[in-house]
Amino acid sequence: MNRMDLTPFRRSTVGFDRVFDLMERQARNAGGDNYPPFNIERRGDDDYRITLAVAGFRSGDLDIVAQQNLLVVTGKKRDEFNEGEMLHIGIANRGFERRFELADYVRVDNADLADGLLVIDLVREVPDAMKPKKIAIGGQQPLEVVKTDKEDGTKAA
Repeated sequence: MNRMDLTPFRRSTVGFDRVFDLMERQARNAGGDNYPPFNIERRGDDDYRITLAVAGFRSGDLDIVAQQNLLVVTGKKRDEFNEGEMLHIGIANRGFERRFELADYVRVDNADLADGLLVIDLVREVPDAMKPKKIAIGGQQPLEVVKTDKEDGTKAA
């Protein structure tokens, strides 16, 4: 059974529709095409790296498009002309489109192609307006951004 029922969660939460839609869409597409293979790596609190194995593709064959909450990597198939007759074709030479859903405030920092690996570095930059602020009672002091040191986001002592 590949279906996941999120109805109980939808009834008791507000504003998480996008997350539930994403989970249901991923569950439906779980059996889809796995080409090209890729890794997703967390390199720090707000730094991520996606590595795709794109052997045989040149930088001109690849397109990376970042939209709001979506990263699309596309590889275009090249027409290869061989002098001899091919007896066996075992190296994949096909186009692809790989989509990655991104969280809010995640942007592409860098992309590089070397040794058949496309490396895309991502960084999450939460605007100061979205960070938690300490609110003074009775207007005693101005607002200040709450500093967090721990990974779980709790206030530092």
